Amino acid sequence: MNIGIVCYPTFGGSGVVATELAKGLANRGHNLHILSYARPARLDSFRTDITFHEVDLSSYPLFEYPPYDLALANMMVHLIQYAKLDILHVHYAIPHATSAYLAKQILNSKAAHVPVITTLHGTDITLIGSDPSYKQVVDFSINQSDGVTAVSEYLKKETYNHFDIKKDIKVIPNFIDLDRFKRSKKEHFKKAICPEGEKVVTHVSNFREVKRVPDVVSAFDQVLKNGVKAKLLMVGDGPDRPKAEQKCRELGMCDHVRFLGKQEQIEEVLSISDLFMIPSGSETFGLAALEAMSCSVPIISSNIGGLPEVNIHGETGYLCELGDIECLGRCATEILQDEELHQRMSANARKRAELFELDKIVTVYEDYYKEIKEGLS
Repeated sequence: MNIGIVCYPTFGGSGVVATELAKGLANRGHNLHILSYARPARLDSFRTDITFHEVDLSSYPLFEYPPYDLALANMMVHLIQYAKLDILHVHYAIPHATSAYLAKQILNSKAAHVPVITTLHGTDITLIGSDPSYKQVVDFSINQSDGVTAVSEYLKKETYNHFDIKKDIKVIPNFIDLDRFKRSKKEHFKKAICPEGEKVVTHVSNFREVKRVPDVVSAFDQVLKNGVKAKLLMVGDGPDRPKAEQKCRELGMCDHVRFLGKQEQIEEVLSISDLFMIPSGSETFGLAALEAMSCSVPIISSNIGGLPEVNIHGETGYLCELGDIECLGRCATEILQDEELHQRMSANARKRAELFELDKIVTVYEDYYKEIKEGLS
């Protein structure tokens, strides 16, 4: 099949999932066309079976903000006509599903119908989509899609609760490349960061407010006060990084914390990690947690959103109520101090991650494409 995939190019979950899905589909012999306003972060090598199309945003004095949704719709029309797309799969409702509907209307009398599938990822529903400025547009655009998927049962329920959706929503979870995200020997790396054999606690995010990065620092301070020799690795960057750095200074424990910024080879950091902490205020799936689990790292997470569907309390780690710093610190300390518990949870984490293996989920998407196409023929 000739498949078009539309996504944001950022480090966020939707862009990562869309790009990795494109790679997985290409490995099965499909031709992929990726549309975005910049090259996606995970599209990092040349392939003849994946073509990237950059949506051009011409700048005119009339427009304070260039109309990306219109330029995207125009590019969709072009690809449907000339690349002979069999499926157009858009990731993130705003504005991708809206642009896809416009493209279909433009082509209504010029080309055979191309099925549009919309995958909902999270903030397009829980944050942006619920804004009254967009809600009716989101309602309409999702209902006009030929197929709709969500990355978790939680997100499916939230979509039905907050929108007037008439379409069936199929849950297809996020996935993991088990060959890439696996624990590898990086003793030299760990020795450089932990010269005295300290444990490593890691957090990875885009450092937005919803990720609650100061909570990570506060919880780690509890770990230190409980007598655990450890280092905290903060991976990523964003608007709340200064708050996290200030929290380190307030608590007087900056010597134990390293801010590493954005990292492409995150699996190398996870391979030296003993624990992963993700106390998010909203998480519709928890892809960062799954990547850590695939590297045999136990998880301490908030008991919110889709995280309980990934991190199983008492098996792969622990769940704490939102904002419960004491719980985060206590649970982290327990895992780091009990070697038998740590080994058991590490093994369980990897075993759990194997249920979300890339090829298994790509098969589900591939079958769903065929189902939607056959239903329209």
